[in-house]
Amino acid sequence: PSQVVPGADPSARQLCFAWGPAEVLVCESLFGRRGPGRAEPGADRVCFVAGSRDGGPSSSCIFVVRKDQDIYIHTLRKLFNESHGIFLGLQRREEELVGKSRKAQLVQVSKNYRSVIRACMEDMHQAAISARDPALQSQYSTQVSILSAMELIWNLCEILFVEAAAAGPLLLRLLDWVRLHVCDVDNMVREVLSSENPSKHELFWNVVDVFVLQGRMDEARHLLSKEASANPTSVNMYKILDDLMKKMPMPSLGNTQTLTEMELKWQHWHEECQRYLQDGTFASNSHMESICKILLGDEDAILEKKELMTTWYHFLVTRLLYSHPTVKPMELRFYAQMDLFLGGESSPEPLDTILMAAFEFEMHQVIKECSIALSNWWFVAHLTDLLDHCKLLQSHNLYFGSNMREFLLLEYASGLFSHHSLWQLGVDYFDHCPEYGRVYLELHIERIPLNTEQKALKVLRICEQRQMHEQVRSICKIMAMKALRNNRLGSALSWSIRAKDAAFATLISDRFLKDYCERGRFSDLDLIDNLGPSMLLSDRLTFLGKYREFHRLYGEKRFSEAARLLLMLMTAHIAPCSFWMTLLTDALPLLEQKEVIFSAEQTYELMRCLEDLTAQKSDKQKFQDDDVETMKVEMLRLALARNLARVIVKEGTLEGS
Repeated sequence: PSQVVPGADPSARQLCFAWGPAEVLVCESLFGRRGPGRAEPGADRVCFVAGSRDGGPSSSCIFVVRKDQDIYIHTLRKLFNESHGIFLGLQRREEELVGKSRKAQLVQVSKNYRSVIRACMEDMHQAAISARDPALQSQYSTQVSILSAMELIWNLCEILFVEAAAAGPLLLRLLDWVRLHVCDVDNMVREVLSSENPSKHELFWNVVDVFVLQGRMDEARHLLSKEASANPTSVNMYKILDDLMKKMPMPSLGNTQTLTEMELKWQHWHEECQRYLQDGTFASNSHMESICKILLGDEDAILEKKELMTTWYHFLVTRLLYSHPTVKPMELRFYAQMDLFLGGESSPEPLDTILMAAFEFEMHQVIKECSIALSNWWFVAHLTDLLDHCKLLQSHNLYFGSNMREFLLLEYASGLFSHHSLWQLGVDYFDHCPEYGRVYLELHIERIPLNTEQKALKVLRICEQRQMHEQVRSICKIMAMKALRNNRLGSALSWSIRAKDAAFATLISDRFLKDYCERGRFSDLDLIDNLGPSMLLSDRLTFLGKYREFHRLYGEKRFSEAARLLLMLMTAHIAPCSFWMTLLTDALPLLEQKEVIFSAEQTYELMRCLEDLTAQKSDKQKFQDDDVETMKVEMLRLALARNLARVIVKEGTLEGS
């Protein structure tokens, strides 16, 4: 079907587009018309830039066209969420599906899917009733119709393909199918039975006819008994017709009778009906005579009730009930005559085409037509997966290597990834696509907008569970950059460590040190104090961790250990040169302690570091902040000289003693 883009004017401007994973970006352009629009080739698409008549740029609108709009309908969330659980259960039970119980378990899975469709349809129906906006009400009503059609198709596929009902039980299943999905009679029944005199109601015989057409004999006989009570003259006819309806042979679900026995019973019963009709038993009552003709499978008599059946497939099942009750599955194609019912009055709808393909056992055609007719991939993806588990699609591979099941699951999961929360369901569908699922997941998960840290952690956990190391690094880098832009240094450092990105960890460590120089204290102490082995990711991070450890030792008055660590940080050359003056300044309180802390050798090392620092200063740097720098250097030299004198006296005294 054509997609109308509101606001776009194809007659005035060329519409150009670029495909996305689940959306199409459409833009207006003068390319190919009056303006000198130009094409810019990309790796897998062509983007068009609009131009004005005089060669300059002009204003142009950009539209986003979603490929799978249904996933944004809130009331369909139940369909996606609950069917996801059924899908996963089926994949996990694959090894358990063996022996005779396999078919029964697959039929139960199919019923579970149908129950989800029906529950969602009922919710949508209630939403349509309560909606006040006419447009919204129309949207909900449309979705109810679509869901109803989906259940109708699925139920038929369950009977024909999943359960593969044999001759006999097949007819009973088809009768249940028609009764479940043709509900118009229920309102008529309530109206007739609630009247004072049901047999005199204008719809009385319509309701009786519908019951007969659907094979609901007990209910038809109950209504006819009311006619007999009201009209004593028709009692004899009623008793005969009631006896015929009561004795009508029906197939059994168990193995209580063979098909041959069933056919013999049905033949005798058919002959009895024929005899009463030929004898003119019901000639005085056209309604009962019409019912007798229907019991005989008279095609014309059944077609006269076309308006009561409303659909050609209802006509098919009624015709089989009274003409071929032991029809075999592969014979259905010969009796499914849509044209006979429609009579050229109307053309087949997409639903008719799909059901006809199912009756003809063209499974691939059913899937193809559903893919075209339905507005999302949910139906075909789950139905194909179920049929694949039934071993019915094993021989059908697509030209690019993936089978039909995987192709449809990939399409469905790709659509889920365009939704802000349903993408989590898509992950599990990709997991169960052995050939291309991993590749699709890697491509789609990189496009998830990481709006919050909670969402990022969720995506990260998914990637880590699947050993997607490249995606893990990418996510951590993105989150680290976001945190750094917001000046959240602790979070940025945590993400860079998780990404094992040494360069970025170095950059953030520098920011921490710069922040310390400006504020005189560290932020995010808990993170820095608990870096552990992670500090070995980069030299600068190691320095940050060790420098924080120096402050902790100093605060605990463990001066000797603090002094050794400070000297190690300078002599190991892992401290940035710009930070040397800060380290030397940190040594001042230790040099001024009453107790001598630095040895002579350590003091000489500190002196050497100070001289190296002053020698490295350029002329420009030497005169910048000259008074402050000069004062610091002089104070350090004085403190180092005094400490050296004290330590020489101390060490000399110790040697002398």
